[in-house]
Amino acid sequence: MRRQHATDADLTLLWAARFGSSPESKLRGKVVWITGASSGIGEELSYQLAALGARLVLSARRGNELERVKRTCLERFSLKDEDILVLPLDLLDRGSHQEKTAAALKHFGDIDVLINNGGRTQRSLCTEADVDVYQALMELNYLGTVSVTKQVLPHMIRRGSGIIATVSSVSGFVGVPLATGYAASKHAVQGFFNSLRTELTDYPNITISTICPGPVISSIVQNAFTEELDKPVATAGDQTHKMSTERCVHLTLVGLANRVKEMWIAEQPFLLFCYLWQYTPTLAWYLTNILGKKRVQNFKAGLDADSAYFSKPKVKTN
Repeated sequence: MRRQHATDADLTLLWAARFGSSPESKLRGKVVWITGASSGIGEELSYQLAALGARLVLSARRGNELERVKRTCLERFSLKDEDILVLPLDLLDRGSHQEKTAAALKHFGDIDVLINNGGRTQRSLCTEADVDVYQALMELNYLGTVSVTKQVLPHMIRRGSGIIATVSSVSGFVGVPLATGYAASKHAVQGFFNSLRTELTDYPNITISTICPGPVISSIVQNAFTEELDKPVATAGDQTHKMSTERCVHLTLVGLANRVKEMWIAEQPFLLFCYLWQYTPTLAWYLTNILGKKRVQNFKAGLDADSAYFSKPKVKTN
């Protein structure tokens, strides 16, 4: 694993990591439902939660991949077969979400934590992307997440406690070129959950937590939408500069254990951009325009778009 720094999360989350409750003390034995559990952050969440002794509901479209994740959990950690429920779920099939929620409750009796992790990103210019791509992003990332949440929330209200955590993105509050539809869907997600949090003030033991990672090593880029719904990404580019999935998930679980309402999880320079956008938006716009222009130029030239953020000076040799 790459060396980690003490500046890869916001101050509240870093304080919780140092002085707060441990994930093991708060999440052991809890029933955690994870969407998008077949790969990337969702898969790693499954492993780290299994290591803590949580009981899991694993959901995604690919049932065979969910079975693989379940087998890995059972082989590595001290869980029984009945401690993990594989529950295939399509976020676009909103008519099935009530039935899926009922199945999870029937198996475990409770849902202590819902982690809305499923979704897709985008890698295309606005001027070249079909409107259908924007509709698909909103249907999946926003409405699919809202639909599952609305099925689980009444259960948590009845019992008076629970955590609803949603993996948004730094793109949920920062402008990102080549991802206009993705950023819009994540802005919508954060607007929904920020508003929902204020509706639940009568339920202080229900926590609405929004997780905002920067670039993390995963398969999300390979599966991104492009200009057309069925057009694959040409290249995922270099991912060596990104935060490790293990570190991102560890910080996420620290945040959940301490009921942090919003988490910024990103290495530099992305964490700095979070603070600039929050406190000095004029400067943030200026810097974003400079880097965004380079990112778009790289994309048009068929180069790795992210090299605009991570290019290193060339070293002269004799």
